[in-house]
Amino acid sequence: MTQIKNIGQFCPTDNRGYIINDTSLKNIQPGFHKVIEEVVNAYDFHLKDQLHSIYIRGSVPRGFGIEQVSDLDTIAVTTKDITDVDLAWVDQVQNHLENDFDIVSGVEFAVFSIDEILSADNTSIISFIIKTHSICVYGKDLIPSIPDYKADNLLAGFHLNPLENQIQTAKYDLKDNDDIEDILDCCVWIMKIIVRAGLALVIEREHKYTRDLYPAYQLFSRHYPEKENDMRQAVQYAVNPVEEPDRIISFLNTFGNWMIHESKGQMRT
Repeated sequence: MTQIKNIGQFCPTDNRGYIINDTSLKNIQPGFHKVIEEVVNAYDFHLKDQLHSIYIRGSVPRGFGIEQVSDLDTIAVTTKDITDVDLAWVDQVQNHLENDFDIVSGVEFAVFSIDEILSADNTSIISFIIKTHSICVYGKDLIPSIPDYKADNLLAGFHLNPLENQIQTAKYDLKDNDDIEDILDCCVWIMKIIVRAGLALVIEREHKYTRDLYPAYQLFSRHYPEKENDMRQAVQYAVNPVEEPDRIISFLNTFGNWMIHESKGQMRT
């Protein structure tokens, strides 16, 4: 069982309060270079002239990647609408890389159109992730073209507005599911969402942001001490997912429902 550790940090900000992207190619540990190269080759081969750029996001380009523990999260941007892009290859390539490279616990492929990334309303969570938590490893970097973000209600809304649908989706996917890998993946996914939504509940009071689980849990617990044990359990499930769907659903029916109620109240204020 992986121990919950006090690791991670809040995003740095400039003197105007805008979040600074602290990723760097220099931060990527040499052990991850080969699998990143294979990811770039896969996107390039399958997307061909539709490919605009590729980004590595998350802990690896921030220098926090842990060999055999961290996922390699990637984003490709295409010049065409995503509905016109063939993505039938993704699962096979993803599984192939995960089997070939034990330095990562998983590889995530995600594809979005350039129109979505550069949307004028600035309300795309993917635009935010590219702007603040990603590094370009192929193509023309879009980061300078994406507006800056602050730790404010706009950012809170990225996490709180879809929360109810995400929890309902998780419960639907878990019900009567006997695919162990699918159950574990769903558990990790929804618990990370809950922990980050917990931070979003207090973002206007603290003006701090992180995607790292432990500091998010700590900041939430400072304002909701009566729910500290529940949020710690969410972190535990994210780090050490369980195989029992009923156990996860029960947690979502209790703490998850409380989070939904609290998030609706937050977004009305």
